Amino acid sequence: MEESIIEVINEFGYIGILFLMAIENIFPPIPSEIVLAFGGFSTTYTSIKKFGVILAATLGSLIGAIILYYIGYLISAERINTLINSKLGRTLRLKRENLKKAENWFKRHGYRTVFFARFAPIVRSIISVPAGTSKMKLGKFLLFTAAGTIIWNTILVQVGSMLGNTWNRIVKYMDMYSLIIFSLIPIVLIIFSFIFYKNKNKI
Repeated sequence: MEESIIEVINEFGYIGILFLMAIENIFPPIPSEIVLAFGGFSTTYTSIKKFGVILAATLGSLIGAIILYYIGYLISAERINTLINSKLGRTLRLKRENLKKAENWFKRHGYRTVFFARFAPIVRSIISVPAGTSKMKLGKFLLFTAAGTIIWNTILVQVGSMLGNTWNRIVKYMDMYSLIIFSLIPIVLIIFSFIFYKNKNKI
C-alpha cells in the first residue's frame, strides 16, 4: 500500500494528496501518516510546498468527513428502530432512551468531540457519522473538523519534512501513538461513566 500511495503522490502531486486523504477519511485502513509524511518529505526535493500539501490534505479530509456526515445525517429513525429491535440490537442491549441520551450528550459536547477526535486514529473518520446522525450544524461541524485536521496535518507534514529520507520511520512512531490512544480510551470512558452516574445520583 505504501508504494501505491507514493506513486499517486509522485504522479499527481497536490491532487493525489487530496484524493488520498478523502479516501483515507472514508476507509480508515489507508494510513494518513504515510500520505502526510511522504508529502512533507516531497517538499524537500520537488516543487511541492508545505502549505500546498497541508491545504490539499485538509480539503481532502473535509470532503471525506462531509460524505460520512451525510451518511449519518440520512440515517432515518425507522432504520435506527429496526436496528434496536433486531437480534444484533438486543444482543448489544441497545435501547431507544439510551441512544436518545447519547444523542443529547453529543449535541451538548459534540463540537469538542469532533475537534479532539481528529487526533485519534480511526476515530477521526467515524466521528463524522454520529455528528450527522445528531444533526450537528454543518457549518460548526466543518469549522471544528477543519481546525483539528489542520493541526494534525501540519504536524505530520512538518515531521515528514524534518525526517527527510527516513520519513517512513513515522509509521513506527504512529503505531506507538495509536497504542497509547487506544489504551487511554477505556480509562476516559470509565471517568465519564463515573461522572455521569455521580451527577445522576445528585438529581
